[in-house]
Amino acid sequence: MTGSIKANELLAQLPKGKGPAPVHLWNPDFCGDIDMRIARDGTWYYLGTPIGRKPMVKLFSNIIRRDGDDYFLITPVEKVGIKVDDAPFVAVTLDVEGQGEAQVLRFTTNVDDQVEAGPDHPLRVMIDAQTQEPAPYLLVRSNLEALVHRNAFYQLVELAVSRQIQAQNWLGVWSNGVFFPIVLEP
Repeated sequence: MTGSIKANELLAQLPKGKGPAPVHLWNPDFCGDIDMRIARDGTWYYLGTPIGRKPMVKLFSNIIRRDGDDYFLITPVEKVGIKVDDAPFVAVTLDVEGQGEAQVLRFTTNVDDQVEAGPDHPLRVMIDAQTQEPAPYLLVRSNLEALVHRNAFYQLVELAVSRQIQAQNWLGVWSNGVFFPIVLEP
């Protein structure tokens, strides 16, 4: 890890404005890793200490990019590696509008992004090989996902309906005209 990059130096380089920066357009030189980590619960840490200021976390969340399995904070002039334990975001709340195939599922993340599940923002559920517990994810942007918080996942399970896919009965949810399988029916 390099000690030359500091969090406040990265903040000074951020473009002003709302929403995610166009990090997909930036290809600065890699400057090394910094001691920043996003825990599975969505808490951001710098030098082992939680970042308690939500506006700072929101700023950092707008310059994150995933390349392969690695995560980086990107500015027009610097690219630094960070550690992400699971997913960089957590979908903490779920709002439901409508029902059936016309239903819309709107998630809010821990950094206040609102994302509607649908063709551009699919839901997927992975089963942990060791615990056999489901781990649901929502695509937030590009190849960055949010782990769906347990409470929001329970809401999804309550909304689940049966649908046959390739001769198998699945329980899943509809959003924006797309059926998202959650689990095979027993």
